[in-house]
Amino acid sequence: MTENTENLVLEHLRAIRGDIGEIKDRLTQVELNTAMLGQQLGALTTAVYSGKNETQELRRRVERIEQRLNLSDA
Repeated sequence: MTENTENLVLEHLRAIRGDIGEIKDRLTQVELNTAMLGQQLGALTTAVYSGKNETQELRRRVERIEQRLNLSDA
């Protein structure tokens, strides 16, 4: 190969290396974002189930109050 061809190949290889470095950085950022989304989803799931439990507890308390006041059929 001539010197110009070798320089051209080296130039392309350096550009490819730079592109791969950028892709690695972006992939790392995507992985971090995905992990954060997973944590947020877990927190939301916990909050939803906690809210359901609180709602069920309030429902039981209201039913008990209705029964004591003879406001319900049960």
